[in-house]
Amino acid sequence: MSLWEIILLAIVQGLTEFLPVSSSGHLLVANGLLEAMGRPPVQDLLEVSIVLHLGTLAAVLVFYRHEIVRLFGSDRRMIPLLILGTIPAAVLGLLLKKGIPEQQSALILENVLLAGWMFPITALLLVWSERLAAGEKEYSQLGWRKVLTIGLFQAVALLPGISRSGATIAAGLSVGLRREASATFAFLLAIPAIAGAGLLESIEMFESSPSTPLATLAVGFVVSMLVGFGALKLLIRLVQRGRLARFAYYLVPLGLAVIAWRYSW
Repeated sequence: MSLWEIILLAIVQGLTEFLPVSSSGHLLVANGLLEAMGRPPVQDLLEVSIVLHLGTLAAVLVFYRHEIVRLFGSDRRMIPLLILGTIPAAVLGLLLKKGIPEQQSALILENVLLAGWMFPITALLLVWSERLAAGEKEYSQLGWRKVLTIGLFQAVALLPGISRSGATIAAGLSVGLRREASATFAFLLAIPAIAGAGLLESIEMFESSPSTPLATLAVGFVVSMLVGFGALKLLIRLVQRGRLARFAYYLVPLGLAVIAWRYSW
């Protein structure tokens, strides 16, 4: 993969990992557009995707460094709950990657058309979340049932086109969290999910020799981290103001455009 291609994908990843528009869906669409423009199919998308996800993971770790420190102090009761909330996505992820044939897995996880259909579903989630009355609870007050509910929403977000942040923030609001607390818990819950997926895919990547130069991957990591940090700050402001539904005006036309493109392709 060339330097300009990985920079483009890193910008897409950094923006879409945190803004509620689905990073996996946008990476699939971006890669599909590159191919439609005459570029050869990207054979090393797995290793690039891992590096870009780790870049955005680094952005979360920096942004929520104080909350992470509290997890090992006053909020340590949340650690087993975060593990519990990660289980649904971990089980479904392993099922999709290891429990079914590779062709069927690719048909789900690498399907641009499926992403097109799921973008409007994310839009509906965002509209629903805006209509929910913000609660009074802090994430540290959550019990295991409500954490599991949020975790189930995160599992659904494995489908390309379903936003992890949008789904988990909406779920947090539905169980009575304050708006900012819902966003904070959503991204704390994303840490083990992203790290675990990255570890699993890294094992697969190093079983075959990476074909992208390490310097190129490093540029992608840095770009996705910096862009992701800025996108995360923007998202928190939008969550505080209850304006996530505005992304529906982008997601619905995007989904329809992708569907029309793939059916006519």
